[in-house]
Amino acid sequence: MRIGICPGSFDPVTNGHLDIFERASKLVDKLIVAVLDNPNKNSLFTQEERVELIEEAVAHLPNVEVDCASGLLIDYVKSKNSYMIIRGLRALSDFEYEFQRALFSKYLDDEIETVFIMTNNKYSYVSSTGIRELAKFHGNLDGLVTETVKKALEAKFSKI
Repeated sequence: MRIGICPGSFDPVTNGHLDIFERASKLVDKLIVAVLDNPNKNSLFTQEERVELIEEAVAHLPNVEVDCASGLLIDYVKSKNSYMIIRGLRALSDFEYEFQRALFSKYLDDEIETVFIMTNNKYSYVSSTGIRELAKFHGNLDGLVTETVKKALEAKFSKI
């Protein structure tokens, strides 16, 4: 069974992420979206909230599951009997960062492969950081996130 791991913080999950999940799910028998706990980031949503939001967004994809992960990604990938990390790329700056990470993963375990999927053009400018900023100032989120994510963002920023 080919198992792909699509890791990230997904704070929040965007339609750009969802597009990558949908396309990646066609390349593997099972895709695990691994919601990473990054202690160096101040997340808007808890890890559990992010998992719930992603589970709702991928409910239509039967071979996709969502899980929490912490620690070294390589250890997580191996614990899931996978050899494939799937990463989405929006711009050249993403490639440079992800290329270095892929080489480091290769250093840690030569069996692990990193697969890059280019974003759909219509999501090339969409980032979780941009979505959080737009939501904070009550901007239009239509078409950028799911309706459930939009409502969750509105609830987080309703006091501002």
